[in-house]
Amino acid sequence: MKISFSKYQGTGNDFIILDNRDGIYSGLAPAQVKSLCNRKFGIGADGLMLLNANAGYDFEMKYYNADGNESSMCGNGGRCLVRFAHDVGIHKTAYKFLAIDGEHLAEIDTDDSIRLKMINVDNVEEKNSHFVLNTGSPHFVKFASNVPEIDVVETGREIRYSSTYEKEGINVNFVEILSPYKILVRTYERGVEDETLSCGTGVTASALVAAHNDNGFNRVEVKTPGGHLSVEYEKIDSQHFNNIWLCGPAKFVFKGEVEI
Repeated sequence: MKISFSKYQGTGNDFIILDNRDGIYSGLAPAQVKSLCNRKFGIGADGLMLLNANAGYDFEMKYYNADGNESSMCGNGGRCLVRFAHDVGIHKTAYKFLAIDGEHLAEIDTDDSIRLKMINVDNVEEKNSHFVLNTGSPHFVKFASNVPEIDVVETGREIRYSSTYEKEGINVNFVEILSPYKILVRTYERGVEDETLSCGTGVTASALVAAHNDNGFNRVEVKTPGGHLSVEYEKIDSQHFNNIWLCGPAKFVFKGEVEI
């Protein structure tokens, strides 16, 4: 079968995107997805997404990790899929789409960045040395003062495959406070099983626990190895966060055809 694909990236988090509104790619097997995402023998990407049709929504997002398995929400992927939807002719000032974690809203700003509304968060587990929360995907957030020097792959893998998280997996974020309004984040992603240049749900999780206002409006600028994002949200208390928006660039890279 010949596949027509597009490649997009959001702060270095890169994705293969297929226009599946007619359903022709719905039968992709995990091994095929894994092969397409392989950086040596395939197109190469952190994940693959299908743009599906869904009545009542502008589109539906279906996301697969690079290991070929369908996964939970991907924030950078969602922003890239909005850009792709616009590029293939779904022109809107505001988008409403369905993902595995529910309904999302999105906007294309005047500076061409994408704003994506994430799910509300109503539970943050504070442990002795880290936080655990779900922002559409599960995240482990640990603050450190030397994030650029951390071996993210080795340390992140140890946590992800620890007895606590091995079965379901967890994404691991290392966070450094640069100022009250800015943080640095590096992430080990399950499903990719490596450090990615950026992780949207991880950036979101890290920004929430780094709130500079005890309640009310917060905006946190986030530096990642792949570029800059921002997260805006309303903090109700230490457990509840509403109106969460992940904001940043989403760019077309190239398109082509591949035989699988």
